[in-house]
Amino acid sequence: MFLGRTAAAASLLLLASCGHVVNLPINQPVADANAGLGLADVLRPSPSWEDDILVGLAFSGGGMRAAAFSFGVLKEMEKANVSVRGERVPLIDHIDFVTGVSGGAVPAAYFGLKRRAALEDFRERFLIRDAEESLNTAVSIGNISRAISGGVNDDTRFRTWLDANLFEGATFSALLGERRPRVWINATDIYSGTPFVFGKTAFSAICSDLANYPIASAVAASAAVPLVFAPVVLESFPDRCNPATPAWIKKARDNPNAPPLLRAFALGISRYRDGTVKYIKLLDGGLVDNFGLSGFTIGRESSEVPYGPLTQVQAARLRRVMFLIADAGQAPQGDWARQLEGPSGADLFNAVTGAALYANVRSSYTAFEGTMESWRSALIRWRCGLAPAHLQRLRRGGSADCRDLKIYVGRISFDQLGPERAAQLGAVETRFKLPVETVDALIAAGGDALASHPTYRAFLKGM
Repeated sequence: MFLGRTAAAASLLLLASCGHVVNLPINQPVADANAGLGLADVLRPSPSWEDDILVGLAFSGGGMRAAAFSFGVLKEMEKANVSVRGERVPLIDHIDFVTGVSGGAVPAAYFGLKRRAALEDFRERFLIRDAEESLNTAVSIGNISRAISGGVNDDTRFRTWLDANLFEGATFSALLGERRPRVWINATDIYSGTPFVFGKTAFSAICSDLANYPIASAVAASAAVPLVFAPVVLESFPDRCNPATPAWIKKARDNPNAPPLLRAFALGISRYRDGTVKYIKLLDGGLVDNFGLSGFTIGRESSEVPYGPLTQVQAARLRRVMFLIADAGQAPQGDWARQLEGPSGADLFNAVTGAALYANVRSSYTAFEGTMESWRSALIRWRCGLAPAHLQRLRRGGSADCRDLKIYVGRISFDQLGPERAAQLGAVETRFKLPVETVDALIAAGGDALASHPTYRAFLKGM
């Protein structure tokens, strides 16, 4: 019996070693050896962004369920017009940034790339397609061994599918420059346990060329569910450039009393720079931040001026800010809570990961609300500390009311749709393949939830 178990264990280890999946890094070293790190890559100052409104969207993780729900939010927002500089303009064209995690990273990246045109074909090109058709999803001893070894699938098949069917070879060069919306695609650095935002700050730190990095690869990293996928890998080239480390990174890194998220981010950047981390291993962004809000929090906490991360002109003109989080989180699953036994097996795994995710989501949203209220107070103090004439010069005329600033933060979820409908939608499994009727129900839900949301309605009324 003992020999039989030993042989079985040896066989399993052999299978595991034979089925080991390793992703190769495809990022390239930077061409400009003098590239600087600069501020956290959030709302980079732009002279063309001088509206008096600021609109941000965050799309949560949740596979195709999240992608369809977020798309419904965008479709509903397309119907709204707001007053900007005395003219009525489509709100959809004045979204300043969009951030996405896992399933939500797909519509975030596609909308960022094509803007309003993305609403014409995203359903047909992605939502009603089988995005799992190229993946190995069978339950087998070989796949179990690959999962134990680090992941069943490499990233090649999924990013190739995304490129062929959606992004058509587009790289980050299409998302950079003076354009809106800014796009954040969020993954998790599993060594540091911190968010990894695909942007100039992180890529400058590893001396890598962001402009030529495929958008599809970043989305695949954001959606790399542990065990289903092996970690996506980026290579650091610390000897290929020598950017000066910004003072805010040094300050946060060396201060044990700095805000924990900011310090962890600064430590991570420092490890990239000093060569401690040669290969950055990335998995699903939802592991540490299922709303993708960390980027703004880091940008705000790293700023050394009260109006950061905006310019003085932007901060002076700003009157209305709206941040909406489309949360397609799944409801608790299984009936084991009705009986003494359990959970066990897959139910136990889902319960543990679900509990961690729910706690992460609640604390993330609460912290973000606090960050926004603190930011509003700082902006008002700064504006009211200016001479009225100076404030009006920054505003290029208009009102001298320094307190005229409202910030609207709202979470759009299935909860807004009534208990029965919320339960049905929350039970949709987290896959990248869903029936067409389920996809359409989720799109409709996103539109209905936004249209009836009090935060959104108050923002439109205030405009």
